[in-house]
Amino acid sequence: MRDPQATAALSAPLPRALKDAAFAALLSLGLFLPLVGFDTVTNIRNELILQTRFGLLAVIIALIAAASLVNSLVVAPWRARRALAEPKPAGRFAGELAKRFPPIALAFVFVYPALVLTLVGFQGSTKWIDNFGIQILIYVMLGLGLNIVVGLAGLLDLGYVAFYAVGAYSYALLAKTFGLSFYTLLPLAGMLAAFWGILLGFPVLRLRGDYLAIVTLAFGEIVRLVLINWVPLTNGYAGISGVPRPTFFGIPFNASDDGFAAVFGLTFSPIYRTLFLYYLILALVLLTAFVTLRLRRLPLGRAWEALREDEIACRSLGINTTTTKLTAFATGALFGGFAGSFFAARQGFISPESFTFMESATVLAIVVLGGMGSQIGVAIAAVLMIGGTELLRELDFLKHVFGQGFDPTQYRMLLFGLAMVLIMVWKPRGLVATREPSAYLRERKAIGRDLVKEGRG
Repeated sequence: MRDPQATAALSAPLPRALKDAAFAALLSLGLFLPLVGFDTVTNIRNELILQTRFGLLAVIIALIAAASLVNSLVVAPWRARRALAEPKPAGRFAGELAKRFPPIALAFVFVYPALVLTLVGFQGSTKWIDNFGIQILIYVMLGLGLNIVVGLAGLLDLGYVAFYAVGAYSYALLAKTFGLSFYTLLPLAGMLAAFWGILLGFPVLRLRGDYLAIVTLAFGEIVRLVLINWVPLTNGYAGISGVPRPTFFGIPFNASDDGFAAVFGLTFSPIYRTLFLYYLILALVLLTAFVTLRLRRLPLGRAWEALREDEIACRSLGINTTTTKLTAFATGALFGGFAGSFFAARQGFISPESFTFMESATVLAIVVLGGMGSQIGVAIAAVLMIGGTELLRELDFLKHVFGQGFDPTQYRMLLFGLAMVLIMVWKPRGLVATREPSAYLRERKAIGRDLVKEGRG
């Protein structure tokens, strides 16, 4: 039976497309006029002057109107033809991507620093390895940790940044107070974050949906406010500086005679520390992915997936939902604590401003856009979102087009919002939406394989 909406989309006339484009232009004019059309600048006499940026506003409105026309005349008819065509086996592309992407991506991330050093050289490679490589891998690790709570267990957590902050402050305070090494404090910071994950899990055992999201959001804000107001311990807004950096098995990365470069007979350069940090966070990401994959195949992981699909049915099967929820929160918080401790060691300085709600929203967007429950999707979404943010900083030529006062990074959240809307329309279940069961009968697996081969699965 044909879908009437798909049939109507195939015969969409040009006047209707123009009408939709005009409506989109008017709507964007009302939305972007106060945000983009006007800007305040300071003159020589330190006075605020209101400037107009109607040229940039016109470009944005024209792009939105053109996108509406393309959607009405090209994208909508194409999707309608796909809907009216013969159905194809679902999930085949995602399955092929899941098989071929990991080895290719793993090989690329291992040789990425070598490629950067070859193309850019020692002088300009620090920015591309640190701001792109390390930053993206930190968010991949955070996304994998939150993916356990949201993607596998189905528990909406808006305060995940709290565990990130607990790991960072635990490492910073213990390292400065007791002088312990990074390798000792890394598991300790993760365990402390897991402990706080269990403390969060107890009050929300009976909550679900919107109520669960509100409580977790409040937990994240409580932790941030504690960090701000507990000045004798956390130093408030001033943060904690001089956090000890990780060493190469006791060899520091400095210019002294005992430093890494002097010990190995190399010329001192900051790139050595950057390369070490890159491969250190890469090892942590691979460890997180491996543990998550193994846990998913264990009875605990199957209990998480059962809880995600239907909590009532999960209870009726005899699964202890209390333990299942607590282990999900604790495991996700554990990896968040690892990422936080690495962040503190990498930066050497932390403050409450690094752990705002926007961090939780960014990590949650990575999980949702990538595909809930998909590790490959989390990695792809982190590359697109965090890499896109850093790439905007390199678009200096836009300042020559729109003026020196134009900063493209100011509009990154606007671009991300538009990207999320487009992806949710195009792929409602994420970029890599694989919701395959982790365990099933051999006979059922064989039948499903035969159906896919025949094109009916």
